[in-house]
Amino acid sequence: MNKFKNKSNGHTEQISGVTWLWAFLFGPFYFMFKGIWKHAVISFFASIFTLSISVFIYPFFAKGIVRNHYLHNGWKAVK
Repeated sequence: MNKFKNKSNGHTEQISGVTWLWAFLFGPFYFMFKGIWKHAVISFFASIFTLSISVFIYPFFAKGIVRNHYLHNGWKAVK
């Protein structure tokens, strides 16, 4: 369930197996690039308030965050 298809225009996106790495390297900018603004803001402020400890924890949840974002916005999981 790493591929998603947009019902309205047929565009397909695939979630990488190294999503955690991109989220670790680029932090909030990765979520901005994906259009997940809520988590971009949350990860930015979490890194400030936890003195960057969250930078090591947040990437473990990145793949689920991206998956849920696509499903919540009406994308369909495809094989």
